[in-house]
This record gives sequence, C-alpha cells and structure tokens, in this order.
Amino acid sequence: MMKFNKNDRAIVDDGMSSKLIEGAELDGPWGIPIIKKPSKYIIPENLVPFSRRNRASEKDAICFHEYDIVFADVLIHPEKYVNEFRGRIILSPDFSLYRNAPFGTQILNVYRNRVIGAYFQRNGANVIPLIRWGSSLTYSISAASSARVAFLGAEKHGIYAISTYGCIKTKQDKVVFKAGLKAMIETLEPEIVLVYGSMPDEVFKDFKERTIFICYPNWIAKRHGGKH
Repeated sequence: MMKFNKNDRAIVDDGMSSKLIEGAELDGPWGIPIIKKPSKYIIPENLVPFSRRNRASEKDAICFHEYDIVFADVLIHPEKYVNEFRGRIILSPDFSLYRNAPFGTQILNVYRNRVIGAYFQRNGANVIPLIRWGSSLTYSISAASSARVAFLGAEKHGIYAISTYGCIKTKQDKVVFKAGLKAMIETLEPEIVLVYGSMPDEVFKDFKERTIFICYPNWIAKRHGGKH
C-alpha cells in the first residue's frame, strides 16, 4: 500500500468555495475569475515572501514564491487575511504549474491563482496578477485547449508579475520559459512586468523593447548580498 505523509495528502477544503467567486467576472471556457487592471500602477520596492511578510513595508509587495504548503492557509481560509492585505500590494498566489502535471491540474492551479487574487482585490488589496505557465498546453492553442489558459483572468495592457526562480535551471527550462514568455507578451501585451529572479539575456533579450521589465532578486539572494 502506498504511504503518504501529511504534506502529500489532498486538502479537502481546496479553495473551491463558491463564495470566493461572488461578484467576480469570469473568463474563458473554464470560467477563470478576472483580476482587474488597476487605474494606476504602483511599483513595489521589494517582493517579500508571504512567510516573511512581517518584514515588508507598505511600499513592498507580498509574494508567494514559496512551497505551496507554506501559504496553503491563504487558499483554505482567505477570509482570515482580508484585513491584513487590505490596502497592501500583493501578487496573486504562485500555485505550482509543473510541466509534467496533468493538464487538468494545471488549469486548476491557474484558477486558484486568479480566484484568490480576485477575492482579495474585491476586498481592497492592490493585486498584481502573477502569471505562470506550465506545459505548452497552458500557453498555446491546440486540440486540447481552445484558449491560452495561463493568461485567462488577466486583463490586457496591464502590470503583471512572473518568476524565473527555479524555472530556468537547464537549457530546456530556458527554452520552455522563453516560449511561454513570448506567448504571454503576444497575448497580454503588458505595459510592465515584474520579474522575481534573474533575467538572463538568452531568455529576455528579444522582448526588452516590447515592455518594461523590473527585476527583483529572489529573497534568499537578497538576504545574501544579491548572490544567486
């Protein structure tokens, strides 16, 4: 019999409550909640992980570039964080989109990202959509997908965040990441993209004239003097 540890087990209350989409507009064939484009852009000074949010100033953005289990309570009990996040800059949660995961799981984690982000936005937070893609099915049109699900729930010509941290370790990782970034820029036509992690030229050079990129070192690098 296969054995599970406590971190492997499925969470029954998995953020699918219908209350989370009350008042939300939905996008695409899977009904992805929309995070609205703000009337003006506020550029955060730093991106501070959720688990270190006690160190964040009001000019920083709280991000979720950590293991999903670290911020699972935000998914399960988002109402507990409404007052804490109201008036603050936050990125929508970075639920993992592994390329080898079933396509349905990747769609679900895009949904979770947007439903939680849109919920906090409707409750007074300044939410910047974190855009994450997995396999090519998430950022391309194919027989399996009639829409680029990775970009649903984010309005065009806005400000977005992405993360390269842990995503561009190998040559193949870089090829896939660049393909997804190209699709994102073509689909969303961003005005500003916040990048958590490094920005190697082999990935970003072709796109630097098409939008404004603002690079933030990952938190561990920042704590160690900027070394990646």
